[in-house]
Amino acid sequence: MFDKLVAIEPVSLVDWAEKKLHSFAKEVTMYDDIPATADEIVTRIGDADAVLLSYTSTLDKEILEQCPNIKYIGMCCSLYSAESANVDINYAKTRDIVVTGIRDYGDEGVVEYVISELVRCLHGFELNPDGTKLAPWNNIAEEITGLKCGIIGLGKLGGMIADALSMFGAEIDYLARSEKEDAKEKGYQFKAINDIMADNDVVICCLNKNTVLLHEKEFESFGNHKILFNVGLSPAWDMEPFTQWVNRNNRCYCDSPGALGNEELQNHPNVRFMNVSAGRTRQAFDRLSEKVIQNILEYNG
Repeated sequence: MFDKLVAIEPVSLVDWAEKKLHSFAKEVTMYDDIPATADEIVTRIGDADAVLLSYTSTLDKEILEQCPNIKYIGMCCSLYSAESANVDINYAKTRDIVVTGIRDYGDEGVVEYVISELVRCLHGFELNPDGTKLAPWNNIAEEITGLKCGIIGLGKLGGMIADALSMFGAEIDYLARSEKEDAKEKGYQFKAINDIMADNDVVICCLNKNTVLLHEKEFESFGNHKILFNVGLSPAWDMEPFTQWVNRNNRCYCDSPGALGNEELQNHPNVRFMNVSAGRTRQAFDRLSEKVIQNILEYNG
């Protein structure tokens, strides 16, 4: 049981989960806007012993030092590693602050986004800004069948995207920390990153936040008339070689501003930018809520 629980920003919990929070604390405060400054975050936390936040705010050491009562932080967003988190988990450990996060709550929507955009591109279902029909990618309508696709990062989401593409007949290469036996059994080929770039027509980056694997050499290997997706929370590339690559006869798909990483490229003719997180669906909010509440229940014993 907490004395005071504060959600310092919108955390996307469904109604039943918000109501459930009141059984965990004597006082619950839910903010419906994003704090503009670190000082505002400190003010919102005040003397709270439990804090919830999403991915749009950061709790760094300087903020946590000013909030001595905190004993629990619930991240209502993905937590893959301390290095990529928007909470200073290493400092929190020195204060015995428990930090929890969630995973795998919005993957299904992202898989649908990749398949949807790829089908629209290959078949020529896209429209130009003036409403005229855009030609199919290779000037004739094509299926995913036989398409050479490389997955960079074969975690949960990357694996789901690979399986979906494979179901439609794509040939799958992948990069991971090590070769995966289940992927091998499915016929997926484990390759080095430059071979992934050189051997495939479509590459999908499914990396943790702040992980950059595509540099000048990788884009040189990728070549021209290629398709690149980024479904991570930050760019998977160095910006200068990426910009040079996308200025040529190539196309990049990003759903969110974080994935693209450069506001100036949002209206680039070779960039398809959705300005929305593809994983933010009704079902994802249900899964997120269940996992956030379960984390608190486990903390309370």
